[in-house]
Amino acid sequence: MTDPTAIQPSELDQLPDRDPEETAEWQASLDAVTEAAGPHRAAYLMRRTLERAEGNGLALPKLLETDYVNTIPTAAEPTVDGDEEMERRITAWNRWNAAAMVTRGAKHGVGGHIATFASAAWLYETGFNHFFKGKEADGSGDQLYIQGHASPGIYARAFLDGRLNEAHLDNFRQEAGGNGLPSYPHPRRLPWLWEFPTVSMGLGPLSAIYQARFNRYLTNRSIKDVSASHVWAFLGDGEMDEPESTAALALASREGLDNLTFVINCNLQRLDGPVRANFKIVQELEAQFRGAGWNVIKSLWGNAWDELFRLDTTGALVRRLRQVPDAQVQTYQTRDAAYIRQDFFGSDPALVELAKLLSDDKILECFHLSRGGHEARKVYAAYKAAVEHKGAPTVILAQTVKGHTLGSGFASKNANHQMKKLSTDEFKQMRDLLELPIKDSDFVDGVVPYGHPGADSPEVRYLQERRAALGGPAPARRTQPLAPLPAPADKAFAAFDKGSGSQNVATTMAFVRLVKDLVRDKTSGKRWVPIVPDEARTFGMESLFPSLGIYSPKGQTYEPVDRDQLMYYKEAKDGQILNEGITEAGSMADFIAASTAYSTHGEQMIPFYIFYSMFGWQRTADQMWQLGDQLGRGFLVGATAGRTTLTGEGLQHADGHSPVIAATNPAALSYDPAFAYEVATIVKDGLRRMYGEAAPGEDQNVFYYLTVYNEPIPQPAKPAATGIDEGIVKGLYRFNTAESAGVQVNAANAARIQLLGSGTAIHWVLEAQKLLAEEWGVAADVWSATSWTELRRDALEADAALLRGEDRVPFLRQALQGAEGPVLAVSDYMRQVPDQIAQWVEQDYSSLGADGFGLSDTRAAARRHFGVDAQSIVVAALAQLARRGEVPASAVKEARARYGL
Repeated sequence: MTDPTAIQPSELDQLPDRDPEETAEWQASLDAVTEAAGPHRAAYLMRRTLERAEGNGLALPKLLETDYVNTIPTAAEPTVDGDEEMERRITAWNRWNAAAMVTRGAKHGVGGHIATFASAAWLYETGFNHFFKGKEADGSGDQLYIQGHASPGIYARAFLDGRLNEAHLDNFRQEAGGNGLPSYPHPRRLPWLWEFPTVSMGLGPLSAIYQARFNRYLTNRSIKDVSASHVWAFLGDGEMDEPESTAALALASREGLDNLTFVINCNLQRLDGPVRANFKIVQELEAQFRGAGWNVIKSLWGNAWDELFRLDTTGALVRRLRQVPDAQVQTYQTRDAAYIRQDFFGSDPALVELAKLLSDDKILECFHLSRGGHEARKVYAAYKAAVEHKGAPTVILAQTVKGHTLGSGFASKNANHQMKKLSTDEFKQMRDLLELPIKDSDFVDGVVPYGHPGADSPEVRYLQERRAALGGPAPARRTQPLAPLPAPADKAFAAFDKGSGSQNVATTMAFVRLVKDLVRDKTSGKRWVPIVPDEARTFGMESLFPSLGIYSPKGQTYEPVDRDQLMYYKEAKDGQILNEGITEAGSMADFIAASTAYSTHGEQMIPFYIFYSMFGWQRTADQMWQLGDQLGRGFLVGATAGRTTLTGEGLQHADGHSPVIAATNPAALSYDPAFAYEVATIVKDGLRRMYGEAAPGEDQNVFYYLTVYNEPIPQPAKPAATGIDEGIVKGLYRFNTAESAGVQVNAANAARIQLLGSGTAIHWVLEAQKLLAEEWGVAADVWSATSWTELRRDALEADAALLRGEDRVPFLRQALQGAEGPVLAVSDYMRQVPDQIAQWVEQDYSSLGADGFGLSDTRAAARRHFGVDAQSIVVAALAQLARRGEVPASAVKEARARYGL
């Protein structure tokens, strides 16, 4: 009897069935095929039907996996537009020289990687010969994100085309002498060749997506038409484990970035062993990318497999390929034909029969050598399909063998990533396999020779002709001589000099007001790129929405809920703001693309990225190092900064250490301004240095990091004393003295102390100055320390100059020269921040800071907890003076009791 409460299958369908009888017929047909031809045939028909439906644009859930075969069948492959034999010889030379370079370097103990390029050689060579556009091509050429461990192969190609010589190759990983090659793609170390640093795994794919997106941004905002540029990212299958590698896949699909191609070298190995030992990484990646909306092209098997697939009349071969885990595929690479017959073919009667038709040589050719990523025609077909695909980004999953052509000692061995050299005999085997005209006598004293067919050889002429047709050498980084951007009108900066009177203004708001004025500049205003990770309203930036617009390639396809308000949420195709959602990593990738547009596209852009300070350096410091390596320029702004300013937010939001991390980055100029006019002065100087007329000897390839606060306080006027601007930029100036502050010191011959404060701490210092004078008869001078880090760097440079015999005094010592009494430095960061300068302060030095974890409470309670409030500063100052005998020791105890400390 049927249970009347049971839910029938049709009831689970939210869509009404207009013809249940027809539906039943389709279902019955599937049942009949399953019964008559078996489940494999039924599954085959279902997959093909779904593929047809998808191809016809029917609204169905995507088929996330396809069979473990090539997406493009051999019969559909286009003819390669070039001389395949010539390209084979070129690739052979590059394989040889890459291995020779690393092996020769091994005698110096510098290491290097051989196996990665050996597996990926055709992935690069096919692109260089046919697809990668150089800087002289339309737009800005293509942007190439080269897999870091493949760098020897790129150097080998640059050697073949004359951009490097043998001396360069012999100095691989030996840069100290000035004629070396960096280990990986490092633009700062080799700025004429490398554009993008990629060896911090996961950052390459993330950056490539945002670079492709920024290219669209430049085009849509009419800054420069770079619609002809294509972004290529070369990645390892193991690298895809990094969360950053796949963090922005949906963005690329959502915005239809068909100017982007990922090429994932699926050699099935990472650094220590298989990527997915018990699974299949290609299938996993296919499902991940297809699910995210990407076009997926698989290039798995070479031409030798064509015969096997023709003989597979039952589908048993395809089924078996889907079953075998990656670690077993790797094992086949190292075993003989008998093992493969038994383990691979012996699992199915149909495969046993198929194997009887195959010779041992054929089996070994297929399982040892023939992979889609090792054959130029397969790679060419995949690349051509990728660049012709419209509406979505493409990922190419190319199967290769790690260590291919390096001999049985390398191919598919778990340890091959750590193997740094080949023996002479292995090189001779490699020479014979690649058919290179290198004689045994060329090996002198056991040293492997470099190989070169000659500067006027057919190979070199062909290579150079192909590159000329594609727009010049690649990869290549070029910084065109750009006219300095005219400085904005002084009034935008001078507006902050008079202070805010009685109005409370936080320095975060002061920065936003400044930028709001600067983006109106007729010359440089359009070049500002505001970047924010979904916290614009937190930082008071919503006023920029209607005036600048939020960038969206689709514009605004809806009516915003707040359209009737003055500051409504406006999206536009030519919008200027990049509002990235909740992703600091994506925002940093935006910043890197914008900050290097001067070299990538010959267009100076001025990015500023404003973020919760706690979630900047702590979360994305690796990308900030990438930014410095890529020679980026712009303004990073850590808003709601400091340990104690975030009322109630507590431990995870309380930033007491970002300046410490920033100090480790040589390209970061780190500032902790206290007042609005300091913010304006620093930004003005940053624009001059990075985009205007830099002074002789100044490095333009820097970026500025400013901490700004959300604590509304009346902003003072800029002091009228001379040298204030210099002090703000260099890191220290005297804000006032006890006398100029107008505080009454009720004591003759009063003790004096110098109070240094940065950021929001300056306000507690000023209050302490008043308490010291009125309650303890101590005169205190107050200094604003805008940059502890820049003071330290200047002092380090002065020390180095002294060792060279030059007479130079650090700016810090010059500024404090003659300052009476000890020095007490105060910061809303851990004491390590102000203590950076301690060794160069001639006076007695002490510091206060917010060490430890944050906590949730009022600002006043947090400052008392950390011992940095005005009363705590007073006690610390009295203790410092008491140690010098300048105030009675009893004053310290009395002060503690009076203030309840």
